[in-house]
Amino acid sequence: MRISSVREFRNKATGLLRSKSPILVTRHGRLAGIFFPRPEATLPIELKRELYDVLSHDVARQLKKRRVSEDEILKDFEASRGKKRAPRRRR
Repeated sequence: MRISSVREFRNKATGLLRSKSPILVTRHGRLAGIFFPRPEATLPIELKRELYDVLSHDVARQLKKRRVSEDEILKDFEASRGKKRAPRRRR
């Protein structure tokens, strides 16, 4: 498993995404994303379960810390789905 910063991932994304091992992307030392290799090189089910447990516990801890309930998240999600997004300006 490779660990990469957001900046390194941005600069070397093509090469990193071609690797055969999963990539943990961090921002200021905290997990920002996980990228898995192409389906030809699948992860063992044990590793997937362990990652799921770690990530779900971390999300639950953050929600508890911020005192946010699941209902609030669902309401916010539904409200955001109904809004139209402003068109993006092209460079």
